This record gives sequence, C-alpha cells and structure tokens, in this order.
Amino acid sequence: MKSIRNIYKIGLGPSSSHTMGPAFATAKFAEEYLSADFIKVVLYGSLAKTGKGHGTDRAISETLADVRHEIVFDVETPTDVHPNTVEFIAYKNGEILGSKKFYSIGGGEIRCDGESASLDRHIYTERNFSEIAELCKSHNMRLSDYVFEREDEDFPSYLLTVWKTMQNAIFEGLSKSGILPGGLSVERKAQFLHGQKHIDESPQTRENRLVCSYAFAVSEQNADCGIIVTAPTCGSCGVLPAVLKYMQDKNHFSDDDVVRALAVAGLIGNIVATNASISGAECGCQAEIGTACSMAAAALGELFEMGIDQIEYAAEVAMEHHLGLTCDPVCGLVQIPCIERNAVAAMRAINALSLANFLYGSRKVSFDVVVETMYQTGKDLSHLYRETSEGGLAKLYVR
Repeated sequence: MKSIRNIYKIGLGPSSSHTMGPAFATAKFAEEYLSADFIKVVLYGSLAKTGKGHGTDRAISETLADVRHEIVFDVETPTDVHPNTVEFIAYKNGEILGSKKFYSIGGGEIRCDGESASLDRHIYTERNFSEIAELCKSHNMRLSDYVFEREDEDFPSYLLTVWKTMQNAIFEGLSKSGILPGGLSVERKAQFLHGQKHIDESPQTRENRLVCSYAFAVSEQNADCGIIVTAPTCGSCGVLPAVLKYMQDKNHFSDDDVVRALAVAGLIGNIVATNASISGAECGCQAEIGTACSMAAAALGELFEMGIDQIEYAAEVAMEHHLGLTCDPVCGLVQIPCIERNAVAAMRAINALSLANFLYGSRKVSFDVVVETMYQTGKDLSHLYRETSEGGLAKLYVR
C-alpha cells in the first residue's frame, strides 16, 4: 500500500475525482508539453456526464489559464478502463506534439494510461487488515503505532495540518448562510443546526444535532468550492471531521490523540483504496460514504483505545450497512443527496463504535470480506447509479 498521504489531500472541492484529479492530470500533461500553444481536452464517461455540475471544466481551465485550450464533453465513447477518463492532445503551430489519457481513480488519485500501478511507491508490505492485525498483535502494537513506523518522520506533523484544515472547514461552514451555487437553490443548514437548540433537548438529541451540524458545515464548504480534506474523497469529506470534532470537545481529547485517530482512519481508507475502490464513478456512493463511515468508526475506536478486534468490528459494521448505496447526484452537483449523507454516515459511525464496544466477540464477517463485497457489489451496480446522474434521485427529482 502507498502512503496514507494519498488518502488525505488538501484542496478545493467539490469533487476529488471530478475536479482535483482532472486538475492534477492537466498540470502533469501541461508540464510535459510546455511548448504547446493549444491543448485539446476530451472528457469521457462520468467526467463527461457530470463534469459541468462538478466543475471539471472550471478546474481544467484554471489549470490551463495561460494556454489556449478547448474542452470537449464526449458522452458517447465507451470507457473500457475507468469511467473517469480524460484525454489531452497538445498542438504546436497546428501540428500534434503528443497525447495522453489519464484516469481519475478516486480521492484525487490519477493514473496515466499505460503506466502500471506497480510503479507507485509502496511503503506498506501488508496488503489487508488481516495481515496488519496479525503483525500488530504479534508485536503488541497499536494500529496507530504501525502507521507511524511505516510513514516518514514528518507524517504526524502532516496529520496535524490535516486536522487543522478539517477544523477550519467546520468553523467556516458554521459561519456562513445563504444559497449554495449550482442552480438547485440548496440552502446552507449547518449554522441553523448548530445554533437552534431543541426546546426539550436530550443529550442524545444534542449529540445528533451537533455532529450533523459539523458534517453539514464541511460538506457545504465542499459544495461551495472551499478548501477541504479528502477523507477519502471530497464528496465524503464531512464524516470524519464531524465525529472527531464532537468527540474531542466532549471528551477533551488532545490534538495528539486526534492525530493517532487520523492515522488509523487513513489506514482503513488505504486498505479500501488498495483492495477495492473509493470512487463513486466506479462503485457507487458505498465506496465514498461507506469508506468514510468505516474510517470514522475506526478513528473513534482508536480515540477510545479499543483493541484491534473492536476497531475492525466498528469499521466492518460501518461499511456493511452502506453496501449497495448508489451515487446519484442531482444535476451532477455534490449537494443532493451528498450533504445529508455525510451527516447520516457520521451518526452511523458513532453507532458502529457503540456496537463494537459490546459485540466484537461475536462478529462473523471480517473487514476484508466486507471490502471485497463492496467492490463486487459496486461492479454489479448499473452504470445509472455510479455517478452518471442518469438514475435514482438524479433522474426523478424535479426542480
């Protein structure tokens, strides 16, 4: 597995696979063809079908601000390798200098056509949770210690930056009101949720209200093209910050405690990205929100110093009960139903933690099995429900 830095990317929303990934690919291609006076960009598959709503064209145009260019949305040509495919063709004086295809594989990660994934630098020898758990148990090591042994010495500092960025997204999201851009007239709700105490509010109601307000805050910042952290994607960026913020405030965990929790969450996301997918275009929203929920549940397990088996159970429960979740963004925007899903998944992560505290000894399904199940389920999903905005709410919702 590669570094967990690949799971946590700091950048502009609203989509890691539709804005971050294409922007990274554009920059890489443009750097290789600095002498080009014109670049043609062709978007295929999900990038073509929902690129307008996700701001793919905006991200590419901003990256190519100093180069004359054209962007074509090709919704007809099949995408045999990956549904998020973009092709670049560089010209000089009307002659073709070169061309390349890139695949935006989720979480801001890109891969150039013809390049093997084996060329990527891997720093983890163990590939799945089972192998990692066996190693950690044999060395009496926590999962967070395992991560810090594998990553570089600056990694804890990077995770602290990640946490500060997540907190800032919450604070900014809570400070704003009004209508989100895109034409759906979706109103920001985080500030209202955070400030409107129920007339007869129980502790459980308060927990639900605050956690959801934090998830809404980050997700609304993402929808407004604000700075967020992929966890593991832009569309699912609100789940992990929400539960960490709430639990830190409630239980007075230190930032160092949160950094350890982020390390474990990142490990879970890395396992999914390695053995399955975190791309909604490839496996539906279960790959994004389901993974984010697993990451959050595992992070909470680390915060409360649970054992490895308990952490695995929490992550497994969180993923299992998102199996089959479709990706059907209305108008291709990361707003309906994406924002609410972040809040629901944040609460589900807390529920998974509670179950793991009591029932981990009776579990029958391993985390590795549920990850493989999610991947196979995603492959079986109709393309209508894999971020093409051609089915589900995207088809039936009427503005």
